[in-house]
Amino acid sequence: MLLAIDAGNTNVVFALVEDGKILSRWRIATDPRRTGDEYAVWLSQLMQLEGYDPKAVDKVIVSTVVPRAMHNLEVLSQKYFGCDPLIAGIAPVDYGMDIDVDEPRSLGADRAVNAIAAHAKYSGDLIIVDFGTATTFDAIDFNGAYKGGIIAPGINLSLDALVSAAAKLPRIAIEPPRTLSVIGRNTEDQMHIGVFWGYVAMMEGLIERIRAEIGRPAKVIATGGLAVLFDDHTHIFDAVDVDLTLEGLAILAERAKAK
Repeated sequence: MLLAIDAGNTNVVFALVEDGKILSRWRIATDPRRTGDEYAVWLSQLMQLEGYDPKAVDKVIVSTVVPRAMHNLEVLSQKYFGCDPLIAGIAPVDYGMDIDVDEPRSLGADRAVNAIAAHAKYSGDLIIVDFGTATTFDAIDFNGAYKGGIIAPGINLSLDALVSAAAKLPRIAIEPPRTLSVIGRNTEDQMHIGVFWGYVAMMEGLIERIRAEIGRPAKVIATGGLAVLFDDHTHIFDAVDVDLTLEGLAILAERAKAK
């Protein structure tokens, strides 16, 4: 059984995968100081609660954008699962796709893995929108080549910046405005409108510009924790695929096994 680990800036997601199917997934806040032993205690308990035997894991693959977290994840894999982890982007787990940008090595592992999974699942030109600490937009051509993208502040970062810089503004939840009107009648409604609809407008505007630059029809695939929230309030997405990164890791693990 494969354990796929996606270590992002905000959360680390662990998933059990068998025959390409995600059986279960668990999420914990990213903390580079968390040791391999701490991960093992937490993860083994959750696995057993759902009826999975940790001893059944014989392969581990990791994608991370947090280099400081890598060592402890390696310890977890070696000490508790008895194997050296496969690292996305490092032989024998090369991405196996054309990265057509100025600095290919600078492409984040999560974005590369998303591109691999999206090209495997969807046809034609693609735009992947990943809602994380940052919101990224990635353009993948019909051959599966990564052509570039956009990095924007995540909606939580935008809200944190607004609240920290304006002393009188309250902290609000990330949720749709309570009114359909875009003219707020009180401070909290005005903040909800500005943060939420402002973010939707930014997203729709950037996708429209990317599509125009591609010059061909392009499907828009949304992933990440907030994708479902925004999907209910825009028609810009052709599909919402919250497990895209994990599925990309499973594909890479299968390719490495074939080698």
